[in-house]
Amino acid sequence: MTQTTPPSGPTGRHTAPVRQNAPGRPDTPVRQDTPVRQDAPVRPDAPIRQDAPVRPDLPPGGPCSPVAPWRALAIVLAGAFMAVLDTFIVLVAAPAIQADLHSSAADVQLILAGYQLSYALALITGARLGDRFGRKRLFMTGMALFTLSSVGCALAPGSGSLIAARLVQGLGAAAMFPQVFAVIQVLIPAARRPKAFGVLGAVIGMATMSGQLVGGLLIAADLFGTTWRPVFWVNVPVGLLTLLLAGRFVPESRAPEARRLDLPGAVVLTVALSLLVVPLVEGRAYGWPLWAWLGLAASVPAFAAFGLVERRVDAGGGSPLVRLRLLRERPFAVGMTLVVLTYAGINSLFLVLSLTLQDGLGMDALGAGLVYTPFAVAFFAASLLAGRLARFGRRVLLLGALTGALGFVGTITLTLNAGATLTAWELVPTLLLVGAGNGLLVTPLLNAVLGTIRPAEVGMASGVLSTGQQIGGAVGVALVGILYYGALGDAAHHDTGAYGHALAVALFLNVALAAAISALLPFLPDAATRRG
Repeated sequence: MTQTTPPSGPTGRHTAPVRQNAPGRPDTPVRQDTPVRQDAPVRPDAPIRQDAPVRPDLPPGGPCSPVAPWRALAIVLAGAFMAVLDTFIVLVAAPAIQADLHSSAADVQLILAGYQLSYALALITGARLGDRFGRKRLFMTGMALFTLSSVGCALAPGSGSLIAARLVQGLGAAAMFPQVFAVIQVLIPAARRPKAFGVLGAVIGMATMSGQLVGGLLIAADLFGTTWRPVFWVNVPVGLLTLLLAGRFVPESRAPEARRLDLPGAVVLTVALSLLVVPLVEGRAYGWPLWAWLGLAASVPAFAAFGLVERRVDAGGGSPLVRLRLLRERPFAVGMTLVVLTYAGINSLFLVLSLTLQDGLGMDALGAGLVYTPFAVAFFAASLLAGRLARFGRRVLLLGALTGALGFVGTITLTLNAGATLTAWELVPTLLLVGAGNGLLVTPLLNAVLGTIRPAEVGMASGVLSTGQQIGGAVGVALVGILYYGALGDAAHHDTGAYGHALAVALFLNVALAAAISALLPFLPDAATRRG
């Protein structure tokens, strides 16, 4: 029940107490001298907090009253964890999948990249569908699709069926992930959002690291003689439990101005992103053939065409997939550039480090996963700390970029000096610095990008942000692959000196990215960072 008082008085106070002997029962007598609104009855199991006003973009009197927002956030974060985890857990399982299904190298590339491709292509559309049809509904639809496709992956009899199931799995992840950003913006009070983004950053970091460790554990366990299949079966109980909890505890919300989906914009954007992302993800594996370069070149006019379509939809009074003025706003434009650069560095590091640990130093999947554990702990701790340091604004971001750069420089120095005597555990101290730096950078950066977005555009902005993360990761992997494999040459497996040298050369890209991030940070308005 929502209580009202005169405008000059504090909200939420009674002039007389309501009888408490039968809370929520329709036949409970109420003192007549207590002004009570009759349009929003109390839910018996959900007392309304008086210190958190209902957001104007939520349905009045509906289940989106700010009831237990942190519980709702924890539930949708489970979906974010699974979406990120499945990007990395299959990297560890790839050799076992190839051996069991007799897959070709091209098949393995599609098994790995198919998920990332469909995930990246559908993110903005998934976010806008959440605005229109409800963020809870889209989250649950995505989770159901993700869980069912995980069953399809686990039961796949051959490479073709596994690739198809992975494509569907990516679509499910794209429906889930943008809703997490929307839930933070809609349910969490502004003063508490830095903490929420800190938790989100920690979850992303833990999912990234856990993919290596959990995948290694499951492959090593060889449960029931099924080798790689448990890396997909593990999604099923988690997905079912998350669906159950989301249906019970996550409130529904929609954007107040959401209209029907911009289908022409969605089609043109999908074409443009495909022309950009497919060559970046697949080009190196195929030796950068002509079609990859033609695709990259064609993406430029395709994005220009998308801009024209969106401008026409907006001018006609429609609801474009992306409002171009959003990209012209300085906090968002600078922040998106920083997000692309940051994720280019993160994903490229994971690729070259995994290759060095397993192919160069001869570690198995489980051992390589254990090396990532200190990195994960540092990332997790720094992400939570960054939420508490939000009042320092850009300085936290700069500290993160510089700390990460110091870790990269330390790793380069260490690997070049160690040569053929390099061991995995010698990398731990510098990886701790890299993990802490990324934790301090990623978390407040997400808050800075979304901190000034209007509630009606939070779904659109979260979809653009998530797509930027994927594009940044794809660009980073493509660039670092050129450096790493170019330096590695024809070195044999377990040639520690050659792989260490290739790692050092590749990490110069990460140093350059950290320098670019540090140079761009002064152009990010500090108010955007502090807004949360």
